Amino acid sequence: MEDHHRIHTRSLVVGAAVVRDGRLLAARRTNPPAAAGRWELPGGKVDQGERPDSALVRELAEELGCKVEVDRWLDGEQPIGDTHVLRAAVCRLVDGEPVAGPDHDALRWLAPAALDDVDWLDPDRPFIPALRDLLLGSGA
Repeated sequence: MEDHHRIHTRSLVVGAAVVRDGRLLAARRTNPPAAAGRWELPGGKVDQGERPDSALVRELAEELGCKVEVDRWLDGEQPIGDTHVLRAAVCRLVDGEPVAGPDHDALRWLAPAALDDVDWLDPDRPFIPALRDLLLGSGA
């Protein structure tokens, strides 16, 4: 019975869909090896007692050296293995310019038509159609 209880204790991971000028920021992972070379919405784990919004702002500052604000959370969440779950938020850049840190070796600003040009990590993929719609519809 133990396993059934553990499903509710998945750790939350947050991803930032940073949107600017109708483009989405994508970051290419350098680790772990299984994820290296594939692309993600940058972000990270939410610490115990930390609010998801705060975690996302903190992770982007740590990983990419820029400040973002969370506009809204996208619907749904995606499992990452058996231990974590991913939620994604639409964010805007408020200060600084994203720079790839130790976890990433490349960053790209993708136009809607280019969203399928990169190999997204599996948990991130389900969020891409909504983000494409957002980019196409927002004029942001």
